[in-house]
Amino acid sequence: MHFSYFLYILVSGPLYLSSTIEGNKITVSFTNTGSGLISMDDEELNQFAIACADKKFVWAKAKIEGDKIVVWNDEIAEPMYVRYAWADNPFGANLYNREKLPASPFRTDK
Repeated sequence: MHFSYFLYILVSGPLYLSSTIEGNKITVSFTNTGSGLISMDDEELNQFAIACADKKFVWAKAKIEGDKIVVWNDEIAEPMYVRYAWADNPFGANLYNREKLPASPFRTDK
């Protein structure tokens, strides 16, 4: 009898992959989601900011939908950019994968 085992080791938390804009929301995709995305403290996701073409970022709401994050602010009708934990010390950044590895800060306005 022959058995083969596949061992998958996750080496980091979620990493930004891409984003899509639909209406007034931006959906963000990641790699390294492991067995799923979570809010580490079971609170609303925080440290997300969103901006339109003028790049004036404002705090945004964010929610987990499967292995993606949907980001929006009701005051921004035509969002173009999103940032997460984009600060020297992003206190309270709480996006992790279920393996308890934190998401890396990212920005889409390059």
